[in-house]
Amino acid sequence: PSGTPIASIRRVAPTNTSRRRMDQADLERLLMALRRDGFRVIGPTPREGAVRLGDLESTQELPWGVGDEQEPGRYRLTSRARGAFGHTVGQDSFKRFFLAPSELLWRAERRDSKLHFTNAEPVPEKLALFGVRACDLAAIEIQDQVLLGADPRYRARREGAFVVAVSCTVSSGSCFCASMGTGPRASRGFDLALVELDRCYVVEVKSERGLELCERLGLPLASAEELAVAEEAVTENARAQSRRMSTEDLHDVLLSNLDHAHWDEVAERCLACANCTSVCPTCFCTNVKDSIDVTGSVAERWRVIDSCFTHEFTHLHGGSVRSSTRSRYRQWLTHKLATWVDQFGRSGCVGCGRCITWCPAGIEITREASALRQGRLP
Repeated sequence: PSGTPIASIRRVAPTNTSRRRMDQADLERLLMALRRDGFRVIGPTPREGAVRLGDLESTQELPWGVGDEQEPGRYRLTSRARGAFGHTVGQDSFKRFFLAPSELLWRAERRDSKLHFTNAEPVPEKLALFGVRACDLAAIEIQDQVLLGADPRYRARREGAFVVAVSCTVSSGSCFCASMGTGPRASRGFDLALVELDRCYVVEVKSERGLELCERLGLPLASAEELAVAEEAVTENARAQSRRMSTEDLHDVLLSNLDHAHWDEVAERCLACANCTSVCPTCFCTNVKDSIDVTGSVAERWRVIDSCFTHEFTHLHGGSVRSSTRSRYRQWLTHKLATWVDQFGRSGCVGCGRCITWCPAGIEITREASALRQGRLP
């Protein structure tokens, strides 16, 4: 099902008058203005050896001077000279703030020899997403397409969200957004988008409420020189990405190789741990769990995030449809890169590289797709 548009984000024509300049003090003023407007501000903050997403009360909680090193199965924080956005994406994505990891659907309680059912109605939440990267903007757009018109709980959280994006000027060894056409430049799906330079931020305005906020903060227009430096920084980052996903004919390549021996080779390394689906910003598989209290008087049904890698996910009356690791990995990869296109008209991969970094076996989606294309490991 296709989702209906988010009507509350009204676009304005992208002109030079919609590009502003902001310094570090203005960044704090921006965050405070969102909080005063009643938004719960969610953004990146260093915690427990990673850059995680959480509530922000001040820009001082951002990862100032923090970078990261990412490779297959490896993630480490590093020090950088300056800046709040010198890192790339961590294991968190903004998905969990719209599609909750677990939530109550309904509750039944026995009272006076009768059953009383109560539906858990979706609760709107006024969210402001701070520091959203281009790949995650693309992921949110994909989730909107899948869930916005079908899931009232998702819509209650998603509708009206204010988005402050960041166009990346650095990439990790796992990033391949440039080859997927999803980054590193933020192009749509935001109210404001920042490019972090040495002494300031260049701000692109993409919505009426973003423009109103810039006017309220009194942000001046960016100079021609600042615009040129920002453009070159993002363009150079795209050129510098070494990892690529070749998408030409990939749909047909994968679906014509369902019996390829390479699936067995991958299965020997894959732990079926579901890390890749857990960190993926577009995966949306869920399950329902029923529970009852010890007295037998209260029952609840919960929706929980699940994964196509779990043995029980395809369990029917006769057992699991996909009982082998081979079949489950093949299902994930072919759905993400091929049959997702059949369902939704686009790839389910945004090139964020999370599945590469957080796979304990170091399996690389780009390498596996290439191996199937070439008929051998590259």
